[in-house]
This record gives sequence, C-alpha cells and structure tokens, in this order.
Amino acid sequence: MLSVSGLALQSLMQWMPKLLTLEAAVIFTMEWNYLLALLTFSWVACITPGPNNMMILSSGLNFGVRASLPHLFGINLGFCLMVVLIGMGLGSVFTLYPMLHQLVKVVGLLYLLWLAWKIATTDPVSTSEGKVKPFGFWQAAAFQWVNAKAWVMITGAVATFTTVGGNIGLQIFLITAAFFLVGLPCTTSWLLGGHLMSKVLKNDRAYRLFNRLMGLLLAVSTWPVVYELFG
Repeated sequence: MLSVSGLALQSLMQWMPKLLTLEAAVIFTMEWNYLLALLTFSWVACITPGPNNMMILSSGLNFGVRASLPHLFGINLGFCLMVVLIGMGLGSVFTLYPMLHQLVKVVGLLYLLWLAWKIATTDPVSTSEGKVKPFGFWQAAAFQWVNAKAWVMITGAVATFTTVGGNIGLQIFLITAAFFLVGLPCTTSWLLGGHLMSKVLKNDRAYRLFNRLMGLLLAVSTWPVVYELFG
C-alpha cells in the first residue's frame, strides 16, 4: 500500500500538467491584458489633439503630404528615441536637477508660442513664394524635447507600464514599439486630414483663417504648462 506521502505525490503528479496549463493561461492573459492596455493608452495619447498633431495638420494643408513626410517621420522616430532615453534613466537627471526640467519647460513654452505665431501668420503657399518651409526631420525630432504633451505621454507610460522587479529593457522596448506602431498611423491621419482640407479651402482668405485658427489652438494647448509654471 502507498503511504500518505506517496499518495500525495501521486496526486500532485496527476494534477501537475493541469496546474502548468492553468499557470500558462494566467500568464498569457496577463500579458495580453498588458499589451491591450498599452496599445489603448498609446492610441488615445497619439490621436488626441496636441502640438504635434496640429502642426502636422497645418503642414499637410500648406505644403502637402510629400513635403511633410520628413516632419511626419521626425515626430514619430524622435518621440520613440525620447521614450528610450527617458525610460532607461535620463529622466532621473531631471529628478536630481528639477531646475533643469523647469528650464526645459520654459524654453518649450516660448518655442511653442513662437511656432503658434509663425503658423498664424503663414501665408498660403501660392503667395509665400517659397519663404516658408515645412519642418525638417531633425527639427521635428528635436521639437519633441520641448513638447509638453510628449513629456506627459512618456512619463505617464513609463510610470504605468513598467514594474520595479520586471525586465525594464523589455518593458521600455514594448512601450516604444507600441507608440511607434500606433503613433505613425495616428499622425498620418492628421497629415492626410490637413491635405484633404486643402481641397476644401478654395481661396487664400480661407487658408489664412485656418492658419490663424491652428496658431490659436497651438497657443491654447500651452495653458497646462503656463498654469504649472506660474499658477
């Protein structure tokens, strides 16, 4: 006859495959839920209005899709590089030196207000005679570092979708991949929207009104930064 310990061991061996299958199912479900939540967060963050989307919309209207492609890829690749650098530890520099972060915010605020003025005073391409040019790749990539919404998106994603005991490298890779896979189509939709609007706005007066509206909205989007700095 089997002893009590022997019966327990035999029972455990019988249930082990089922337990392993259940554990695998739980892990798979947790990973799937993690990825679904990450993709949803990325989509909401990328599709909603912000400096990048309003600027690429204006670029699509004023310069067309082809001329705006460097701007488009500069936004998405520059943003992803920012995710990697902040996620892997650059953000801790601003924790140690908060005044440096404040300086970045002030510079970003002034730059955004200057861009808002430039967009608002941009003449239609038909009358500007090449004096106004769309953002280049490096200009758009560098802009991410003074974009207040980019900072909020990245710090929010890193805080929410990384864990202390987890593989930080893998987690940052997944966050970066999610923002790129979701962000590129979102930004492209704003670019195409601007291009389609160029078919609707039939005269220079309509172009100027639209540019003034975009400049105003871009200036209004800086309000959270203004309130944080001076409120």
